[in-house]
Amino acid sequence: MPSMHAHTCIVGSGILGLTLARELLARGEDGIIVCDKEPGPGRHASGRNSGVLHAGIYYAPDSLRAKTCLTGNRRMRAYCRERGLPLSACGKVIVTRDPSELPGLLALRDKAQANGATVRLVDEKELAAIEPRAITHGQALFSPETAVVDPKAILAALAKDVTATGRAKILWGTKAIGPNALGRLVTSAGEIAYDRLVNVAGAYADKLCRAYGLGAGYQLVPFKGVYRKLRPQAAHLVRGNIYPVPDPRNPFLGVHFTRGVSGEVYIGPTSIPAFGRENYGLLSGLDAEAFSIALRDAVLFAVNPGFRSVALSEPRKYRFRHFFADASRLLRGLSPEDVVPAAKVGIRPQLVDLRKNTLVSDYVLERGPRELHVLGAISPAFTSSMAIAPYLADRLPRA
Repeated sequence: MPSMHAHTCIVGSGILGLTLARELLARGEDGIIVCDKEPGPGRHASGRNSGVLHAGIYYAPDSLRAKTCLTGNRRMRAYCRERGLPLSACGKVIVTRDPSELPGLLALRDKAQANGATVRLVDEKELAAIEPRAITHGQALFSPETAVVDPKAILAALAKDVTATGRAKILWGTKAIGPNALGRLVTSAGEIAYDRLVNVAGAYADKLCRAYGLGAGYQLVPFKGVYRKLRPQAAHLVRGNIYPVPDPRNPFLGVHFTRGVSGEVYIGPTSIPAFGRENYGLLSGLDAEAFSIALRDAVLFAVNPGFRSVALSEPRKYRFRHFFADASRLLRGLSPEDVVPAAKVGIRPQLVDLRKNTLVSDYVLERGPRELHVLGAISPAFTSSMAIAPYLADRLPRA
């Protein structure tokens, strides 16, 4: 098979792979090869998310997620303005579905402020001025720095940035398999000899990491995010983003409303345990891993109360009446006829610590002699990417 050479080989052309390549080019590096099994950038999590740029509200202050989210938000907004890409600086409200969620709302306020985020509590009258149809009980939290972008437009622009220099190339349709005895990366298109390698392969990052003899204590477990949307005649009901107070026992934010840059209002996503890394349909995307994923889910169900809560409550949202019941607690005047199917569906590859049987709530880096593996790069990784990229670049193995 043909052999190639890269100074830096990046596996994955999602948001982290592209922003890292762009960062290395800005530092004057050349000889960069990005490889991806798909025919274009961000075909999975990066290109299927809601497009929300988060503002550092939910994350533990000492976490990498918290340290990179706000900076990434601001850099991504600046990039969109510079490139003329769609951007809606619409803000977000987080509402309480009943009075018992008020302590959780105040805890979010405190966490956001510890992270340097700009947030403020608003009463029901102030909320009505921001989101007239949003429902809350007493108070809500307003985040003016939350914005909405078009992920696919950003990914396309970044791919163009990376290849325009002539100092980097992207190999589409090139699946990374693992190292050979010579220390080269074996791919479906040949071998890549490299000085250093970065694994940002998203839902498959743990598999590649294990091929290098690392990451044995972790496994990525998929969760399916199903969306619906408001029919066009009802889109006026939502101005920006309406989120619930999330369940602190798990890392998911709950079904919410997002007005996209095109004016469509999406509702979702769910967090339904899936049985394949690309299990986007009911049965499509199931493969030989389905049994091992189901077994891991069963263990989590038995020992992890947060996962058990998700596993019991989320699958019912396949049924419209349960999905609608969740959504209608956030938006006044919503009728079942206002909610229609949407083609959008995503997979969240949630990192699990196999030793503790817990869902990991931060990014994890695994290092080899010439390799850096990034595991658990889920939300807000898209938001944070332009801050994570220099962080990773500073920690790459020396070539």
